[in-house]
Amino acid sequence: MYHNPVMLSESVDGLNINPDGIYVDVTFGGGGHSREILKRLGTYGRLIAFDQDEDALQNTLDDTRFLLLNNNFRYLKNFLKYYKAVPVDGILADLGVSSHQFDKAERGFSTRFESELDMRMNQQQDLSAQRIVNEYNQQQLSEVFWHYGEINNGAQLASGIIKYRSEKEIKTTVDLKEAISRQIDKKNEIKYLAKVFQALRIEANMELDVLKEFLLQALEVLKSQGRLVIISYHSLEDRLVKNFIKSGNFNGEIEKDFFGNTKVPFNLINKKVLIPDESEINENSRARSAKLRIAEKY
Repeated sequence: MYHNPVMLSESVDGLNINPDGIYVDVTFGGGGHSREILKRLGTYGRLIAFDQDEDALQNTLDDTRFLLLNNNFRYLKNFLKYYKAVPVDGILADLGVSSHQFDKAERGFSTRFESELDMRMNQQQDLSAQRIVNEYNQQQLSEVFWHYGEINNGAQLASGIIKYRSEKEIKTTVDLKEAISRQIDKKNEIKYLAKVFQALRIEANMELDVLKEFLLQALEVLKSQGRLVIISYHSLEDRLVKNFIKSGNFNGEIEKDFFGNTKVPFNLINKKVLIPDESEINENSRARSAKLRIAEKY
């Protein structure tokens, strides 16, 4: 399977689908969420999907109501305007890396394989994890590991990489592990390496910047009472989503007008974040860290 969609029913239920509405799946992947949305659309409904990974194009759906765009969802508003699809009734985002990307060794996303240190979701872009570890200076590397991996010894990690690459270019996942072998917390090696890879992946794909751009545009293109449904997988992206849904900004600070009335963009449909049940986690271990938030635009 290309990708096993997480919390499929819960997320699509959260869209509260109008059969004749316009919906957007900004993380098409294997098409699991899109297929379920199409099942609930009527003859005049529309579904527009985004995926910047060319591999996802092989999963396109043969349906006249469906359009798949091979682009980053940071361009959401421009494409929806181009296809005369504004405003929309609902937007779904299943953030993070697909199972296909993790399982395809040559993509370099996983700590399990020896492969080129790539991690690009869009393989046409220039910046890769390999370039980051070989070209960033020590301060830049340290900041990447601290901000995107929340790694306490990021400075030491960066120092180890600088020293290693002075003698040998870091080309593969194994090279990277060797470069930082002295800095790894051996008691929690798997978790530590996951944080290192996460930090490099986020930097290579500008994931948090892209997420911010997407959220701001989603608020613009949604109609009143339109739904925003987002599944996140780590605290950095979930914090941005939570704060934005709560306040309309990324600090989570609720603004007030001249008369002291609060100004919030969304009504929270699930006051408490939704997580997968044990049966889903047992069937799909990658669902373990998923958090689902659903909001309706005022």
